[in-house]
Amino acid sequence: MERDVFKIIFGFITGFLDFLKKYFFVLLFLMLCVGYIANINEDNLKQPNLIRIDIVGPIVNSDKFLEQIQEAKKSNIKGVLLYINSPGGLVAPSVEMSLAIKRLKQIKPVVVYVAGVMASGSYYAGVWADKIVANPGAIIGSIGVVYDGFDVEGLSKKIGIKEQVLKIGKYKEAGTFLRAWTSDEKAELKQVLQDTYNLFVFNVAKARGLKLENKDKFADAHIFSAQRAKMVGLVDKIGSIYEAKKILIENSAVIVPKWKKRDKYEKYLNRLIDGAMSKVSSYFSGLRSSL
Repeated sequence: MERDVFKIIFGFITGFLDFLKKYFFVLLFLMLCVGYIANINEDNLKQPNLIRIDIVGPIVNSDKFLEQIQEAKKSNIKGVLLYINSPGGLVAPSVEMSLAIKRLKQIKPVVVYVAGVMASGSYYAGVWADKIVANPGAIIGSIGVVYDGFDVEGLSKKIGIKEQVLKIGKYKEAGTFLRAWTSDEKAELKQVLQDTYNLFVFNVAKARGLKLENKDKFADAHIFSAQRAKMVGLVDKIGSIYEAKKILIENSAVIVPKWKKRDKYEKYLNRLIDGAMSKVSSYFSGLRSSL
């Protein structure tokens, strides 16, 4: 009798183990599906309706930024928060970013939040936003252009390096670092800088509703605290990122705001850059950028 009981129990266990072995992956898949369905709620099913795009650190390339702008153009996105903490950078990508924001603004609200520094090229990039909200401790401005160069002629002579150049065109060597620039070359380079500066100032004045004849007050590479930047018309409001988001939500007319999630690696990288930028802002006057 006992043998029969053990035989039945053993047979049941063996059969159950065979069943698990045979259908393990099917059962695992079903369990995952049940768990996934149980965790789905109405909020998870909603598409994001707001997006944050960052301009953090020196501007050297606009490709990634333009990709994010394309993402922001999708119909489900109703508003864009442009988070800025940058000393500026190269002219061409700064202008490219500015034009992209100008186009985007035509179809949906764009609000800038200045987390630390919005200067030079980064101010150019964000100037066409509907509103600019600055952290009370932010630094804004530096609307100007600079061209950095070196003169290593003395050093090259000491170590025995001689220059050999064949050129056609009087200004082909303008900007060389192997000798001092001639007065004509300086004038040529200065004209390029002047043209860039005029374009910069014109766009700032037009975007911000400022008078060009007052450019010495808001441009001329002045470096402003957030409060002074507001006084000269470069920002609209002093506040935190909370205020910037609130303005964007109101302008976007979204009932339940849902932000597009950012990549974890990108968030970590931006956190590192933000830390470095906070140190940069403490000695901002030493910054040198193309725009």
